[in-house]
Formats: sequence, C-alpha cells, structure tokens
Amino acid sequence: MIVPVILSGGSGTRLWPVSRASYPKQFVNLIDPNRSLLQIAAERLGKLTVPHTGIVVLANIEHRFLIAEQLCQVGADVESIILEPVAQKTAPAIALAALHALSISREAKILVQKADHVIPDLDYFFTAVEKADQSGEPLVIFGVAPTKPETRYEYIELGASIAETGLSRVTRFFEKSDLKTAQSYLESGGYLWNSGICLLDAKVYLDELGKFAPEMLAACREAMDKAVVDLDFCRVDEEAFTRSQSDLIDDAVMKKSDKVSVLPFGSEWSDLDAWDAVLDQLPTDRDGNAIVGDGIIVDSKNTLVRSEGRLVAALGVEDLLIVETADAVLVSKKGAAQDVKKIVERLKSDGRDQANEHVIGYRPWGSYESIAKGERFQVKKIIVKPGKSLSLQMHHYRAEHWVVVSGVAEVVNGEQTFLLRENESTFIPLGVKHRLTNSESNDLVLIEVQSGSYLGEDDIVRFEDNYGRSV
Repeated sequence: MIVPVILSGGSGTRLWPVSRASYPKQFVNLIDPNRSLLQIAAERLGKLTVPHTGIVVLANIEHRFLIAEQLCQVGADVESIILEPVAQKTAPAIALAALHALSISREAKILVQKADHVIPDLDYFFTAVEKADQSGEPLVIFGVAPTKPETRYEYIELGASIAETGLSRVTRFFEKSDLKTAQSYLESGGYLWNSGICLLDAKVYLDELGKFAPEMLAACREAMDKAVVDLDFCRVDEEAFTRSQSDLIDDAVMKKSDKVSVLPFGSEWSDLDAWDAVLDQLPTDRDGNAIVGDGIIVDSKNTLVRSEGRLVAALGVEDLLIVETADAVLVSKKGAAQDVKKIVERLKSDGRDQANEHVIGYRPWGSYESIAKGERFQVKKIIVKPGKSLSLQMHHYRAEHWVVVSGVAEVVNGEQTFLLRENESTFIPLGVKHRLTNSESNDLVLIEVQSGSYLGEDDIVRFEDNYGRSV
C-alpha cells in the first residue's frame, strides 16, 4: 500500500512578495487561477493508479487551518495532517510520515513530493510510480532528464542499470553547479536532475535513518509516540521533535545508503522555487511576456507582470520580473530571482513586517485586511466565514469600533450579547471581553477601527477559542 505524502512546510522566500512566512507559496494560486500549489498536488496524488491511502501532509503548525481549508475546498481524501511544531528539514519530516505509514500497514511505502512541484503529464507520472513500485527497490528517487543546463537543481550521476526494472544505481549526488558544469552534465547524458520525489519503503527508510542518524530517529519516534490526534491533525510532541537534528534526506540517508536507486523521469517537471520558474509555466505572448492580474506590457520581451491590485505597466524592458502586492513591489532581472531571499533577509534584519506578514491575514475563522494605519489608529476589513467565531478575548492597549457592512454579527461585548446588522455598529472599550460570531450562511463583512497606544496582533488575551490557539 502506498501512502502519498506532501511536504508543505516551506516558507518560499524566493517568491516574495507573494509568498511570505504567514502565507507561503504552497497556498498561492501561482500557475492556476483557481487552485493553489497544495491543491494541485493533492488532486494529483488523489488520482494515483496504484492502491493508495488518503494523503498525508507534513506542515508547519501555524498553517494548519489554511491547509485544512484548502484541502477541503478540493475534496481531498486526507489521511492525516502531521503538524511540525518547529521547522526542520526533510529527513525528520519524512521520518514522521514513515512512522505514520507503518501504523497503517507494516508493508507501507511512502510516495514523497513537495507541494510546489509541477507535473503536467499525469499519465506519465502515474506510470512512473507503478514502475518504481513494481521494481522492488526500497529507496527510489525520481531523476528528471535535463532539458537545459539548469543551475537551480542538484544532479544525480547514473550508475549501473538494474536488470528488468528500468531503474539504475546512483553513482553520486552533486550539489547545485555553475553553468559550465551544468552544460557538461547535459552533454554527457549520464546525469539527471534530482527532483526530490521519492518512493520509499517506510521500514527500510527508518532502518537506514537509524543506521546513519540514530538520534534523529529516536527523537522522531518519541515525537510520534507522544503525538496528540485532533480531528485530521496529528500534533507532534514539540520537546521531542526539537531534539531531532535538522537535515536533508539526501545528506542524512540517500548519499550514504547502498539501497538507493534512481528512476529516469522523461516527462516535463518543474520545481516552482523562483519567479523565473513561474514565468516558464505561464502562457506567454509571441515575445515571451506573461501577465497575471491587471497589467500592460508594451515593446518588451521575456517579462512577467503579476499584479494583485493596481495596474502595472511595463514599457521597453526585457527579461524583467515585476510582482505587485498591496504593500510591496518586486522588480528583478531574470536570472537573479534565486537571490530574492536576500531581500527577505534584509527586511527581517530591518524589522519590517513585509518579511513575514501580508496586508491580508488569514485565520481559521476568515481573514482581515489592513486598510489604513497611522499614529494610534488602524482600520481593518474583517471577513468572518459562515458558522465561524473569533475567540473570546480582550486587549490591554486598544479599543475597537465595529461597523457591519454586510451580514449579521452576533456580538459579545462585556456582559451583553446582541445582533448587529448592516450599517449598525458597536464600541468595544479597552480591557473589555468581546467576541464576534457569524451564525448565518453568508460571509459577515465589517470594518474595525482600532485606537490605542499599541496595535500589534500580539495584544490579545484569549479566554475561549474554538481552534486550539493558546489562551
């Protein structure tokens, strides 16, 4: 039995300003106007032609409600959402998935891929999975036949063929290379891109991990033994998981094990790790230009314009990546997009909110959007989804005014509980317990005006919460 696994814990800093820590790239509609990368990956794995369970998603605990909501939207068959309490690399994350898979079947295999992979030819992919499964090889990496001298990917050197399987042994792994070296790999024909997609015998992977990184395996075992199951969520024990080393699967196991093989994958594949890669996946005009959102491109070539709000116009430019959001604009030359993370690092060092937060913040009950902000005041647009409720809370430093734009709000304001309808309002004094609930079947939209000496999101004292957030 194959257990499909999606790794969805990354922050996607190279795709800033659209991708940020609070809402990273896997939740964004980057190449499909109607589906996020996570949703595309979930739908792909749900259509596997081999016997398989529902999907298992490894994710940052802060993103749990985003993941659950997006998977629900596409009707994904979810086996479990395993929540990582701290950010670790792929080796321990995959160990958690393998341990969970063995709780389903002692013969389980895990098909691992990241949420940001693009695989247009699903029939080819499904056939490749069948071939890897039938080969009997315990640790199979999907190696993509290179189509150009790509410097963004790591490479695998093909070894001896494994009779009657279509697979080969792995001679060596190579880190990302310069253009000249990548060109030599392409010309030789004996090298493949390391896609990061793996089909692993769960028991063998854990055995090999125990051989090469026993402390990591012990920490992951303890973390899963002490895990708490909450609906679709598996909350891994934080203290135990934090003791695990943070390492990549290739460094922890694949480069050391003699049980690794590679399946040459000859169909189109991409890892959307930078804006260059996104442009490659979008429909373009005859000059190689692509527009997403409200944009105009004139007398320009090989340029991406992506706008989330304002009109963006590009004139007489070439090889540019222009990305607009409500609070930031990125302009980068193609080829430099891998270094966008340097901007994020600079923003963090300067203490800028744009490094991690969007103007729109997503919560399990809906979303909020900052409309205006100044000295001692902030104006937000609040959307509460049907049947959802904010926590019962209070603030030490700010008062709030609520005005209903549409829908019906059930309000707790101190000792009072009452309904507010369109154009009605209430005032929440500083230090007073309050709560907002939408019991109707349509979205509740309201404007919140905050005033006070401190307006940060951390000025919240929760007394009751429906979503397991700290009180």
